[in-house]
Amino acid sequence: MRQLTRPVRRGLLVVHVVVSAGWLGLTLGMLTLGITGAVADSAEEAGAVYRSMNVLGDWLLVPLSLLSLTSGIVLSLGTPWGLARHRWVYVKFWLTLITTAATAFALRARIDAAMADVVAGRPVGPTTDLILAPSVSLGIYTFLTAISVIKPWGLTARGRRFRAIRHR
Repeated sequence: MRQLTRPVRRGLLVVHVVVSAGWLGLTLGMLTLGITGAVADSAEEAGAVYRSMNVLGDWLLVPLSLLSLTSGIVLSLGTPWGLARHRWVYVKFWLTLITTAATAFALRARIDAAMADVVAGRPVGPTTDLILAPSVSLGIYTFLTAISVIKPWGLTARGRRFRAIRHR
């Protein structure tokens, strides 16, 4: 892929950072709601919490995760960092891909199940997943943010080969 021009790269970087920070913040909100639903004093309170999680999950969670993944891929391919040249970019890609899939399929399914219970007037089944999944995600997103800032671990084997070819 051709290198992005400086204005395009900067604009896309702003989008990526804002969307990724939004995903992290939304995950913290989902964790807070999951805990609140688990300790709710009444069925009405728990129902309101799970309805809120459903709205946030439907309208924000998957779109933000996909936009973060997509903008990160375009940035990596359109800049010298590359997708598989630096270990931190490679790790970030795979963890983002895994958490995006887990968000879209596992967490959304559990939120949908909780909503089905609320709509049917039944007590919501086990809520451990609605606390555990956002907790793990929050840890991963914090780690991804840290490696984006620190940029540890150096080049991959592919990155070393690419650098050697470029310097000939």
